[in-house]
Amino acid sequence: MTTKTTLLAASILLCLQAGTGLAAELAPATASADAGTTADAGRDATTLDAVSVVGTGQTRQVQALGRAELQREAAGTSPLKVMAKLPGVHFQSSDPWGNYEWSSKLSIRGFSQQQLGFTLDGVPLGDMSYGNHNGLHIGRAISSENLSGAELSQGSGAIDTASSGNLGGTLRFFSSDPAADFGVRLAQTFGSDATSRSYARLDTGDHNGFSAYLSGVFHTTDKWKGDGPQRNSQFNGKFVYAGEDFKITGFADSSRRRETDYADLSLESAQRLGMDWDNYAKDWQRAIDAAGGIFRGGVTSLDDAYYIARGVRDDDLVYLSADWNATPDLTLSATAYYHTNKGQGHWATPYSTSPTVPIRMRTTEYDIERTGFMPNLSWQIGNHRLQAGLWLEKNDHGVQRNFYDLNRNEPPDEIFFYRNPSARVFRQRFDTDTRMYYVLDHMEFADGRLAVDAGFKGLRVETDGKTLIGGASRASGKLVSEDNFLPQLGARWQLSEHEEIFGSYSENLSAFRTGVNGPHSTSQAAFDAAVKTLEPESSKTFEAGLRTSRDSIEASVAVYRVNFENRLLAIARCAGIVGCASSFANVGDVDSRGAEITVLWKPIAGLSWYHSLAFNDSQYESDYLDGTTLVRTKGKQVVDAPKRLYATEVRWEQDGLSLQLGAKYTDKRYLTYLNDSKVDGFWVVDASASYEWKQLSWADAFKLQLNATNLFDKEYFGSLGTNGFVASDPRGLNYTVQSGAPRQVFVTAEVRF
Repeated sequence: MTTKTTLLAASILLCLQAGTGLAAELAPATASADAGTTADAGRDATTLDAVSVVGTGQTRQVQALGRAELQREAAGTSPLKVMAKLPGVHFQSSDPWGNYEWSSKLSIRGFSQQQLGFTLDGVPLGDMSYGNHNGLHIGRAISSENLSGAELSQGSGAIDTASSGNLGGTLRFFSSDPAADFGVRLAQTFGSDATSRSYARLDTGDHNGFSAYLSGVFHTTDKWKGDGPQRNSQFNGKFVYAGEDFKITGFADSSRRRETDYADLSLESAQRLGMDWDNYAKDWQRAIDAAGGIFRGGVTSLDDAYYIARGVRDDDLVYLSADWNATPDLTLSATAYYHTNKGQGHWATPYSTSPTVPIRMRTTEYDIERTGFMPNLSWQIGNHRLQAGLWLEKNDHGVQRNFYDLNRNEPPDEIFFYRNPSARVFRQRFDTDTRMYYVLDHMEFADGRLAVDAGFKGLRVETDGKTLIGGASRASGKLVSEDNFLPQLGARWQLSEHEEIFGSYSENLSAFRTGVNGPHSTSQAAFDAAVKTLEPESSKTFEAGLRTSRDSIEASVAVYRVNFENRLLAIARCAGIVGCASSFANVGDVDSRGAEITVLWKPIAGLSWYHSLAFNDSQYESDYLDGTTLVRTKGKQVVDAPKRLYATEVRWEQDGLSLQLGAKYTDKRYLTYLNDSKVDGFWVVDASASYEWKQLSWADAFKLQLNATNLFDKEYFGSLGTNGFVASDPRGLNYTVQSGAPRQVFVTAEVRF
């Protein structure tokens, strides 16, 4: 039995011995809302649906969307795309659902996805990056139909969030609990580009405190341009066993995802070839000709298109949590989890040749095995609610790059895991131990009108990297990210029955990345030279605001300032003629400041009008040396960080009818650190209509829903930085942008028995 398996078994045993119980169910609802730090597993669908989009009761900027909000989008839509309506959230993807991971790009207040924290029911999802190293994307962790809600903290995030990278905010997702009554839910979606999504869920109902569900989904669609399928099959299961003062929860997920990539464009190639330009599949001969320098139809470069590229991901995730109300004032809980992943990124590259064709399949191959344990307690002592907890994780991650020969007579049209490479470039393994602890005191004074949260967390992440193949270009060695005192302080003052003010300060640390894009992706000499002075990225966040919550209007205004320190970047350490390898270095700070406004107006019953407006100014604070070249980034805007974001949504609901029209404006964005290349701002409009029939003679409910994404068929650049960013590119030659999806229409029929 491996060490990881032993740890998992011991963790599960400890959970069972701890008894059980649910902190949010046992503590007063108002206290839970004020603290904003109750364990993720303690939030359920009922709680989330009641949370205001303006975050009433929180000591920091927090907003949440419930299940009903998530389900109004086209079936299978990523919650990341839904949450883009919240202020400060910038999300883009080149598919209509926001699920295509290579192009999925999220930023909050100028922080990129790799600098944010993500959890599902408290279980860490890592940074959800395409190049897996410490987690998995939310779309692979749970089917969207089984989500009960999502919570966004644009600033500090809850102190108990299990994340080693949340410099600029956290997103916490929550799975729905099994239904109290026996039932079957079936849904079928058809739509543009041969889309078909089939979903089925069986709920056992409650049997003396035990309930469970099992669900399955199969999603397939063609790309909206070019050739190649996108397929995903997924199974979820969850059980809950609850008594008077305990609750045990178990969850399992199995995901098999197969994606065909869209072509990465440059600004220049998009102008020359058009926004609908894509890879060559299934024109194998044209790809062969292009690899030999024979271009047709406006193509002038090997990088204008390849034959095909893909992402292949297999994930399995399980957790077991237990909560126990030991006394009326003391709640103990624990969660143990286990996650395995195998993945490959495929690229039919013309830069390497097979024996019979001038193209080879290059792969980047990933594997992850994570085991974690998270115990915590909550203790009410007078007007103090003390919370403390641990997060312990062992992560064994591997990455390798290989080449596979192709056959002139057999184009690589089938999606599968490649095995037995013809050439190996590098192979590395990373053993990472993570330890985080937190202590928090939630205090209430003046009959609850004043709430104060004061606490700190400590984080230590140690990675031991070993290069097994490719030692000339990949490094071995240990990296440690550590800070044992990261304070958080927040306060809320209730001015009146409807108005309140809040303010908070927090410090956070981001551990060094492992895997294909981390500091170990340099030569040994470059790594050894860098590690002596390398510091992990960190942030200090100040925010304050005012909220009002009335029958016809809810609104909030928040202002913030963030100091992002020790930004990491891969640069040359010396003049190019010397020949030293590029390595990672700290290149200065980033200063972000901004304001966010949220308004939800409900003038009459059934009608609501939502607005969110965000202004963010994120600037590099320092110049830096790349070799002997001074890169004058001081005062420049952060890449892919729009200054202005605006979302508006009007909705009409009457009986079983629901009509919705939403629009999102994204300001111009820069593609280079020197801001000499950019894409313009744009609007995108989505619409939906649904009608639900209830209490039918043959079913409990039947619902038809119509969704149209990009209703006015706007042509725009969606994702930026798919192949990273560069210091300067005034001619727009960097192949690192993707087109947004055109208008797509989907119809979903759902029945409940």
